[in-house]
Amino acid sequence: MPRVNIDGIGIEFEVHGRESDPAVVLTPGGRFTMDVAGLREFAQDLVEARRQVMIYDRPNCGYSDSCLTGNSEAEIQAEVLAQLVGKLDFGAAMFAGGSGGARATMMAAARAPQLCSHLALWWISGDPIGLMNLATYYCGEAATLASSGGMEAVMRSASWSEHFEKNPVAKEAMRQMDPQRFIAIMQKWARAYSPSDISPVPGMLPVDFAKLTMPTLVFRSDKSDLAHTEATSLWVHRLIPHSILAQAPWRPDEWNHQSGELRAGNGNNLFSSWRALAPIIVEFAYETSWTSTDND
Repeated sequence: MPRVNIDGIGIEFEVHGRESDPAVVLTPGGRFTMDVAGLREFAQDLVEARRQVMIYDRPNCGYSDSCLTGNSEAEIQAEVLAQLVGKLDFGAAMFAGGSGGARATMMAAARAPQLCSHLALWWISGDPIGLMNLATYYCGEAATLASSGGMEAVMRSASWSEHFEKNPVAKEAMRQMDPQRFIAIMQKWARAYSPSDISPVPGMLPVDFAKLTMPTLVFRSDKSDLAHTEATSLWVHRLIPHSILAQAPWRPDEWNHQSGELRAGNGNNLFSSWRALAPIIVEFAYETSWTSTDND
């Protein structure tokens, strides 16, 4: 598997399809890896539609390295994504992401808009309950374990488990951290999820949304989804006035349904329905052209 160094962070990635085809970069949510069910199939569907597709493991995910610097985990992931696309010399690529991947994708596009030809976003996390749940799961659990059992207890953290399994070097480096330093970082990262009255997405200010001048497709979330609320998707759409608001191509309660399947032990199916997005984003790219910079 190819690996590239971005500011001292080793990042594992795969590129599928022909080099001459327009590029798409897919970013999943959570700390899920490029091995998550449905992602490679999604990539292959895009390859069959004559797209070159990159999937990759973000910092703190899968085979890539851990990184605990920065004001938030999404900030680190966004900076790495922007630099990775630049290093691989795709030219301008479509940035496409869901859930936590939507957040990192938006932040990366705002940092390097010249590298982003199109933006496609779905399951955008937001609103107080959704954001506080993120802070609890991705920061609170591990910090609480560290406070009671030191870094050895963090090795049992659910949110880090897949990363530690796939990257023993990262696991050992984390084990050697000072627990109080780790807790302080988790406190800082948790604060980054604080709901805001001026922006629906942590890490994005109105000035950042103003930089997203590329053709943008926002998939509307459902009222039943408290992790990625309908209000958040509508707010993002309003902050990107030229964006197109689209209906997601899956059942209205998709997130609740797939989360229930996961809790029931029926595999990791959270993102299996994402393949249905492939023809929609390909059509969107054709309609707006791969070189367009405006969709008014």
